This record gives sequence, structure tokens and C-alpha cells, in this order.
Amino acid sequence: MNVYTSEKIRNVVLLGHGGCGKTTLAEAMAFSAGITKRQGKVEEGNTISDYDKEEAKRLFSINTSLIPIVYEDTKINILDTPGYFDFMGEVEEGLAAADAAVIVIAAKSGIEVGTMKAWDYCEKYNLPRMFFVTDMDDDNASYRQVVEDLTGHYGKKIAPFHIPIRENEKFVGFVNVVKMAGRRFTSMGKYEECEIPDYSMENLNKFRETLLDSVAETSEELMEKYFAGEEFTQDEISIALRENVIGGNVVPVLMGSGLYAQGPAMLLQAIEKYFPAPAKRECKGKALKSGEIFQADYKEELPMSAKVFKTIADPFIGKFSLVKVCSGILKSDSTIYNAERDTEEKISRLYVLRGKEQIEVNELHAGDVGAIGKLSNTLTGDTLSTKAFPVVYDRPVMPVPYTYQRFKTKNKGDDDKVSQALAKLMDEDLTLKVVNDKENRQTLLYGIGDQQLEIVVTKLFNKYKVEIEMMKPRVPYRETLRKKIRIQGKYKKQSGGHGQYGDVHIEFEPSGNMEEAYVFEEKVFGGAVPRNYFPAVEKGIAECVLKGPLAGYPVVGLKATLVDGSYHPVDSSEMAFKMATIQAFKQGFIAASPILLEPIATLKVLVPDRYTGDIMGDLNKRRGRVLGMNPVTGGKQEIIADIPVSELYGYSTDLRSMTGGAGDFSYEFNRYEQAPGDVQQKVIDENEKELMAAGE
Repeated sequence: MNVYTSEKIRNVVLLGHGGCGKTTLAEAMAFSAGITKRQGKVEEGNTISDYDKEEAKRLFSINTSLIPIVYEDTKINILDTPGYFDFMGEVEEGLAAADAAVIVIAAKSGIEVGTMKAWDYCEKYNLPRMFFVTDMDDDNASYRQVVEDLTGHYGKKIAPFHIPIRENEKFVGFVNVVKMAGRRFTSMGKYEECEIPDYSMENLNKFRETLLDSVAETSEELMEKYFAGEEFTQDEISIALRENVIGGNVVPVLMGSGLYAQGPAMLLQAIEKYFPAPAKRECKGKALKSGEIFQADYKEELPMSAKVFKTIADPFIGKFSLVKVCSGILKSDSTIYNAERDTEEKISRLYVLRGKEQIEVNELHAGDVGAIGKLSNTLTGDTLSTKAFPVVYDRPVMPVPYTYQRFKTKNKGDDDKVSQALAKLMDEDLTLKVVNDKENRQTLLYGIGDQQLEIVVTKLFNKYKVEIEMMKPRVPYRETLRKKIRIQGKYKKQSGGHGQYGDVHIEFEPSGNMEEAYVFEEKVFGGAVPRNYFPAVEKGIAECVLKGPLAGYPVVGLKATLVDGSYHPVDSSEMAFKMATIQAFKQGFIAASPILLEPIATLKVLVPDRYTGDIMGDLNKRRGRVLGMNPVTGGKQEIIADIPVSELYGYSTDLRSMTGGAGDFSYEFNRYEQAPGDVQQKVIDENEKELMAAGE
């Protein structure tokens, strides 16, 4: 592949709702540009971007993939992202490398939740954008309705650049509103000029007027010309539109059919013409030696720096660090420095990836996107630079995973293999997290949603040949007591020779401090228990509070006071007093009105106004207490509620079901509260069943 400088590069991310046709459009663009001889189909599992076996099997994108397309003399790096919400981390990685976005809309479905999320992403990252309305070959497609809905949502920014031409109810071409010319599709991806149909003139004039309004707004000179009734030249229109598109004041709407490659050629043309080269975008980091801001701005004359925006750690194709060069020129056979990890690594080979295809290149210029193979100490989010001029860029902010499940390795000998495989998957996907919850004797796998976790299980089996079993997690309940009680514990054992003897009288009562497991005191008079056995008594309590006798959960808020006891000058030992304490604890705790405490989280749910009633009703069913509501811009409400952690299991799926994917949530642990009687009994019964199943 040729070397491209910044002005000849466009980095474009494809965004949109799941199933709207992003991958099909990317395939059609590659076909239109002559990269492939035959257009692949998602249903056949042979597209460039969905090359992973899981993607081919499930018929949707799971990973962000890269498809560099050369259009005329410009290299367009297409970043095809997943549309399903479980894979938001992949979308964030695609956005980190993009300088502009194409938001894909299926004409028959219109604006969906994923469409609006895509717009929000563009707003967040200040990305120029355009819409591409695909599936225009569908009988139910209504381009006019989509444009009206977009205008209703986003106002006068929406500017249709095309109008469809239909004959005998079939999509056969389009009118170019900018050039006021008709286009008829000929063969796959190509078109020829044609007359503008009379029935298109009304819409054409309306859309043309909107465009000219936008052009006039760009400068006083053009405004004067517009009011004087003078015609704009084609160059004036193109330059003004490009400035407005890059500035975000105009959002073009294009259309076509990805399936039949009708329209991708115009889309590539529009990307080259209206989207900015990387050098038109700002990029700044921190120069570590001076501590000053390093304004990289994709300038080739500056020292080399690049950010790793994605990692591929595949057992079949190897490990690749996908990078976007922020300044200078990245060359193969050079040495790079990772300032955050203080390591130098030698680049042996440099690649441009096209799906799973690896195209070796000698260098990548500022603004370009490529891949480095086999970097051992580099992770997603790291910055690569030179040791002489070390630079660090901000790390990407990933969505926080709130969905989790407990898992166990099916084959006991595979623990290490599972751990290593999960580490590789977490290198690839920063929204995955493994937490070892020793307190509740479980290992938890966190992700954005249940579908993502399900795919992790399948990937472990298919790629790494290890199996894990997913199950409902144990909720971190606590146990405590409500009344004061005095109990004796005596441990006496005779087995020839020295025996074992320990005798303690302990008062158990609430300490009032639920942050601490226990408080230990001694008030022994007259040496009834020698002082050197006090640590053994405390050790016995420390062991007991790890697993309470009520349901096997940790004990909190306990005060234990050693008040009396007896000893034997020969048979007493530290072990005997520890065992006596354990006996006293088990009897005393059960007799002191023990209760189960359940963790309470503060939940924040962000939903469009129309869903607030459904959410409140659902929270009530989950024993939630709504604390308040805050209106949020964009016609949304933030609902804040306290809710038992046990009721949050499966909430991600349920919230999506209630809101069509429009709702988001987050939560954090707040406090412990006494669990209701029915909940306590249920947990105790479940614990007994688990112990019986384990043979304990």
C-alpha cells in the first residue's frame, strides 16, 4: 500500500443502531472502490469487517474493524463499529481514531435509539458527521420521512444532499441537490447522468433553498450576494458546505442501498470532499520533559508520537496494537518508547489492517492508522513516542461495566489457562473486568451486558479451548446480632498424655459500628484466664466472623468481651482456648437474635421522559425507594433510588427491554440495612442447599 500524508487521509467511523446496515455499507464501499471483486454478505459470513467466527455465526459485529479504502488518491480509513449496546467499549475505541462519522440509518426503520446515541457520541467528541440512509431498495423505505424525522430532532442542520429517483416503485437513481443533476445507477456501484424527474422538483427546490441558506451564512460576502439575488458558483457552494460540515453547522444526508452497492461511490466522494483531513483537527498531549502541552495536531515535522486505540490479542492472527499516529512519521525497524510503562520496544514490522488481512508498510505518516505486531508491554490507551521526546496523551474513558456474573472453571486443572485467556480478552476489551471476591468465595466477570458475557464464554471455548460455567453471583450479605448475651465455651479433650483444656465466658453484643467486623475486649479478674491466652481468644473470634453461623456470610458490628473462664496448668494451650472461643461464638451468636443485613446501592437511571412511569413502577417491584428525579437536557430524566443489590441482578437486560435500549444506569454501594424476614429466610435456605450440594 502507498504511503499517504495527512491531507490525503480521512479517518471515518461508521455509527448506528444494531442491524442498521453498517457492515453491509462498509462492504459495498470496499466493492465500489475495487478492493474486492465480489461483495460479501453478513448472512453468508464473508464480509471484510466481520471476520471473527463469533461475528459470522451471530450475524452482527462484535469488534471494531478497520477497512482502509483508496478513493482516487485519498486513503479513507473506515472504522466499522458494533451497533449493539453491549459493545460500547468497541465504539469508543473506533471514535478515538476517527476524525469524522457516518451515521447509518435503515430507511425502513428510521431513527432508532442507536441513531440518537451515535449523534450524542459525535457531540461528545465534536466530530463532523453525515447521515447515510441505506436500504433504499426496500419497498417500505421512505427517505422523505427519515429526513423529516431528522429535521424534527436536529433542526436546520440537516441538509439532504440527495433525493431518490424511483421508477415503477423501484429505486433506480438519485438527484444530486448540490449539483442539481440527476443520476441513474447502471451496474454495481456506478451511475450515469439522467434527467431530473418532474415529480422531484418540489422537494428538490425546497432542499436546494435550505442548502443555499447554509451557504449564505458562511460569510458576509456570500450573504450580500444571496440577498442581491445573485447565483452562487459551484466552487462557492462546495467550499462553504465543506466549512460548515467540518464546523458541524451542516449535516448532509445521503442515501442508497448497501446491499446493491447503490450510493457508496457517492458516499466515498462526499467523505473525501466534505470531511476534514486529520491535520484540520486538534490533537494535544503532554511533553513529559518540559511538562508543557504538546500540540501535535498531526504535523509530520514534529517528533513521532502515536496513541494505541485498540488491541487485538487473537491466538490465530496474533497480537496487534492498533495505533493512530499523532505527530511525525512512524517507521518500521524503529525503536519506540512507552513513557507510561517506561519501556522501549523495537518495531519489527508495521502493518495496515484490512479486516483480518495484514498489509505490510514501511511507514505511517501523522494522521494515519495502522498496526504494530507483538508489542509485549503495550496496552490500549498507551502512548508511543521517542525516548528523546516522550509524550503522553489522555487515555480513553471507557464505559463502566455494571453487569456481572459468577463463574467457575469446569475443569479444575484449567484455572491458569482460564486466567491467561481472560487476561487476553481483557486486553482486547477494556469493558471486561474480573474480580476475585474472596469474602464470598467467588470470582466475578463484569461486562456491559449479558450478551457480551455470553460471547466471552463462547470465545474462551472456541479460541482458547477452556470452559467456564456462569451462574448467579452470591450477594455480599452481612450478619450481625441484635441483643447482648453471655455464653460459656468449654473445650476439653483427653487422649492420653497431655489433654486439651480451655474455658471462656464471653459477652457478645452489638458494637454499633457496622464498618468493623468486631471489637474485642477483656475484663477478666484474678487471673481466671492467663493473659497469654487472650490473643488465642481473639484469634478464634477473628476466624468466626469471616463466616457467620446464620447463612455463612461475614459478621459485622460485633463486640466480644472476655469476662471469665478457667484454665488447667498442664492441659491448657492456645489452641484449646481458640476452640473454646469458637464454640462460644457459634452458640452465642445464634442465641443473640442474629439478623441478615443486605447491601443497598444508590441507583441512577437516565431515561427519556416517556419511560419514567415504567421505570418507577419497576423500581417499586424491586423494593427500590425513589429518592428524587432530575430533569436532564434532551428530554431525559435522571431517577435516583436506593435499591437492594440483590434486586439489580439482570437489570441491564430489563432496562433495555423497557426502554428499547434508550435507558442507561449506574450504581454504587451505599450502606447495609436489615433484610426483610422473607428475604432472610430465602437466603438461609439457599445457603443450606449450597452446603448440602457441596457436601459440607
